[in-house]
Amino acid sequence: MKPVVKNILAFVAGALLGSVVNMLIIMLSSFVIPPPPGADVTTAEGLKASMHLFQPRHFIMPFLAHALGTFVGAFIAASIAATHKMKLALGIGVLFLIGGITNVLMLPSPLLFSVIDLALAYIPMAYIGGMLAVRRAAALDV
Repeated sequence: MKPVVKNILAFVAGALLGSVVNMLIIMLSSFVIPPPPGADVTTAEGLKASMHLFQPRHFIMPFLAHALGTFVGAFIAASIAATHKMKLALGIGVLFLIGGITNVLMLPSPLLFSVIDLALAYIPMAYIGGMLAVRRAAALDV
């Protein structure tokens, strides 16, 4: 398989699997930390309307979903890639960051959460995932 094709497949796999991790954590989050009484988190409109009821603890799982989804996606992309492993991992971080920015613009979340989420959940986690994959690949080559 040509390196370019393998890199494209690595990026797509990282994006898809990272998104799956993100959504699984979001779907399980209400079982770990129940939403506030009266909050409808089943629709975007309901979430937007009830965001004022959320306490800081309600933002833990979304942050973990964003961070771990990005981490897994970047790790997978860098692990599968033939070349440019770190660039592909950071590309996953940028892709997920764009999603995070879109999320911040659509949902009225607290400013502190938005800043922490955008600053720490995407590019840093993609970097860590990429570095671990690169180091793992180097260790396996020895």
